[in-house]
Amino acid sequence: MAFINDHYLKLAAGYLFPEISRRVSVFTEAHPAIAKEIIRCGIGDVTEPLPAAVIAAMHTAVDELANRATFRGYGPATGYDFVREAIVQGDYRDRGIAIAPDEIFVSDGSKPDASAFMEIMATGTPAQGGNRTAVCDPVYPVYVDNNVMQGNTGPALAGGGYEGLIYLPGTPANGFVPEPPTEPVDMVYLCYPNNPTGAMITRPQLARWVEWALANDALICYDAAYEAYVRDPSLPRSIYEIPGADRCAVEFRSFSKSGGFTGVRAGYTVVPKAVEGRTRSGERVSLHRLWMRRWATCSNGVSWPVQCAIAALYTPAGRAQVASLIDFYMENARILREACAAEGLKVWGGEHAPYVWVACPAGMGSWDAFDALLSKARLVVTPGAGFGRHGEGFFRISAFNSRENVIEAGKRLQALR
Repeated sequence: MAFINDHYLKLAAGYLFPEISRRVSVFTEAHPAIAKEIIRCGIGDVTEPLPAAVIAAMHTAVDELANRATFRGYGPATGYDFVREAIVQGDYRDRGIAIAPDEIFVSDGSKPDASAFMEIMATGTPAQGGNRTAVCDPVYPVYVDNNVMQGNTGPALAGGGYEGLIYLPGTPANGFVPEPPTEPVDMVYLCYPNNPTGAMITRPQLARWVEWALANDALICYDAAYEAYVRDPSLPRSIYEIPGADRCAVEFRSFSKSGGFTGVRAGYTVVPKAVEGRTRSGERVSLHRLWMRRWATCSNGVSWPVQCAIAALYTPAGRAQVASLIDFYMENARILREACAAEGLKVWGGEHAPYVWVACPAGMGSWDAFDALLSKARLVVTPGAGFGRHGEGFFRISAFNSRENVIEAGKRLQALR
């Protein structure tokens, strides 16, 4: 009989969002008459149609695949040159950032990239010679769960979290932006604009993180999936806006929430050539070289229609349509913030991110608030406890929904009175 990866058995029962879906399914099966009344503001899935420029580009690409003269088979594993060039120009050069096209790796999304990146990093707990890894708390569960699956942690802890990981508390007191750790750390995950709290890091705060990483020879895995939602031009939309970050950071990007690609699937990772890791014997090795090798072995690239869709996002029409989409969702976020405040709830986020982070009423836990809103108001939110110990006592509301549903969701928050 084949052996399994035992580390999967350490995972806490149920990934957060499937658990939410399970509870909602149980409720709807018990109350079928009101199932259609449920408003889902839990998982961050977009609701509006794709930009017109994207639709046109995908139709053209499919037509090309229907013609022998224009048919395309396998493309470059890391993305077509014209797509990587469009990304570099639109997301980096236009902002004064020196990133090369061959440092862009086009993929099917930042979630699989953040997971796959662990394949080129050392495995094992710190006691076994693995990396000392830090995550913010609350945190997007993928970073933690993937390290568990790779064998980089010990068992689950009774109060939440995993042995071997270093947790950096994000709280109202620090604006959900932890300071760099004082204890030794080899690798850290940062996500700004933040999921789940909606918090945003300032340029001086991010500069402190880069300075810390350079001084401690550490790697920053920077998730900028929501950068398009940053409204203040003084705030950083890429870690590479900070001098020296190209020597200590990789950046994960997604088109899911900017271009509405949750059903299309596309993103990219930036791995500068200057970023290095080390072997256990002390040899310094280019992470770009390893990531390129991994990509060539494990991927045949993103499909032709999807890559054409990506390029369309960077056209003048595509940019304008994306901006309109983001304006729509951010207006939803404003409505939700104001609705929470009107109910006397403490609220954060929703200003540079499509998520609103809400403190539960006194004496109510995260899952209690989830159950109350589902059963009394037919409203689905995300319990903060699913994002870590420091998420307990909060819940997240997603602004990804129709305007009608968002306005109604704001009214239904009265169920927490």
